[in-house]
Amino acid sequence: MAVPSSKAELLAAMTTTFENLMADLAKVQPNRAREATMNGHADGTAMSPADLVAYLIGWNELVLKWLDRDDRGEPVDFPEAGFKWNQLGLLAQKFYADYSTLNWQELLVRLKDAMAGLIATITTRSDQELYGVAWNGQWTKGRMIQFNTSSAYANARARIRAWQKAQG
Repeated sequence: MAVPSSKAELLAAMTTTFENLMADLAKVQPNRAREATMNGHADGTAMSPADLVAYLIGWNELVLKWLDRDDRGEPVDFPEAGFKWNQLGLLAQKFYADYSTLNWQELLVRLKDAMAGLIATITTRSDQELYGVAWNGQWTKGRMIQFNTSSAYANARARIRAWQKAQG
């Protein structure tokens, strides 16, 4: 899929990759969702399908936080307060812990809710806002959103499909 360069393309990419991912996640047996048998987001770590969904929730909710803070004229801590871009593995571990008390179905609902929030806020924005100017010094809002939604969903789908295949 080509890199989106407009609001319409971004929404289409997000929707398509999300629906494909959710179809694969629906095949995960809830009693196996916490098995940490796939490679984690940091070298030398393992994660479960539940951790993978927690990671997506974490990033989706973080993007919503960035957009909200920006809308209110407040500074945005990229990627997150207390983390630098070279500490994304640690941030992934934080996301795993943040959502560790949710069961499989609750995780899926939370992910759907985050996606719905993203769709709602993107829908209100113009192509100019999303793609007309750099946001964090290098990337536009649209590109930052795409990195953490449709690209992340496609990556997660590849991981979950490989895990499912390995599980038999």
